[in-house]
Amino acid sequence: MNPSGSVHPSPRTLEVESLASFDRLVAAGAVAMHGWHAQSLDLRGRRAALETLDVEGAIFLGCTFDEGVEDGLRRRGALIFPKLVGVPFDPYRARLYTPQELYAGLDHAPYEELPDALVYQWSIRPGQRHRLDATLASALHDHAIGDALDELVRSDAVAGLTVVGVMGGHNVQRGTPEFAQAASLGRLLAGSGKLVATGGGPGAMEAANLGAYLSGIPEDEFEAALVSLGAVPGFRPSVSAWVRAAAAVVARFPAGTPSLGIPTWFYGHEPPNYFATHIAKYFANAVREAILLEVCNGGIIFLPGAAGTVQEMFQDACENYYSAREAVTPMVLVGSRYWQHEYPAWPMLQRLAAGRAMADRIFLVDTVDEALAVIGG
Repeated sequence: MNPSGSVHPSPRTLEVESLASFDRLVAAGAVAMHGWHAQSLDLRGRRAALETLDVEGAIFLGCTFDEGVEDGLRRRGALIFPKLVGVPFDPYRARLYTPQELYAGLDHAPYEELPDALVYQWSIRPGQRHRLDATLASALHDHAIGDALDELVRSDAVAGLTVVGVMGGHNVQRGTPEFAQAASLGRLLAGSGKLVATGGGPGAMEAANLGAYLSGIPEDEFEAALVSLGAVPGFRPSVSAWVRAAAAVVARFPAGTPSLGIPTWFYGHEPPNYFATHIAKYFANAVREAILLEVCNGGIIFLPGAAGTVQEMFQDACENYYSAREAVTPMVLVGSRYWQHEYPAWPMLQRLAAGRAMADRIFLVDTVDEALAVIGG
């Protein structure tokens, strides 16, 4: 697959994510659909093609058909996953989210009425995590997001790029030196040709995605954008005001540099930031954490943070601890005093690394420029 909605063949499956892709395959003389995965397609008007094709082994995920077609497909060996009623998202979606999609309606409605908030409210209904239909919907959704993220990483636009993760606290406020430091880091990384990936939330994560997004504009305009955002320091007490301030910056600079955000509805009280151009939002936080670390093939920079950042740090450390030397990626902790005294993760990390292949791939620095030098910017 690729982001344009075309198809990407593999030895066993062919994922068909747009009606144009389906029509091209039929026009090219396709005879059998064995191994095809058709995702969220409106196949009304394609009765003749579907009745001609051998559909045994095909999978239709949330597709729409002309009346009477669906039963015939089942009888002929197709597997059909129906649309799920009462679910405020597409479990079979073929693409990552954009901030504009998650915040659709932002110009006239409060955050609580927007898609991101409605999905979170759905996910925390009493007993929802134990309902079979809800579990199935969220699992299908996360599988689709993982597939779309893999597609992005393999796309022509991203394949070959070094992906560097930036982790840090969600409570970092706009207008502070800490926010400016994280934004500068994202800007420097993107400016050196790296793809920035974050947890996709507020605080240091937003700052890094912001810096990456605005990496192509002059320094004075970048500084002005930081100042304008500082008028709404955080997402409390109003997510709506916080997002609208970000949306105004994006409206002024609509052609920003792409970056990646990987948030979760598990922490739904932390809204996704508006500067990550590609958002892989998951329900299962454990899956999201593992994938976030996996995509960062160029290493991870850890800015000051608390429990979530420390968790990510030692999950990354665990993977590096057991990895072969060629698979170890750099871990760069920014803030000597912070990581040695306030949250003394550095001494523990040193002890873990001693005698392991990761020993020469962990670093403690004090500035984002030093972090960039370590990563190879």
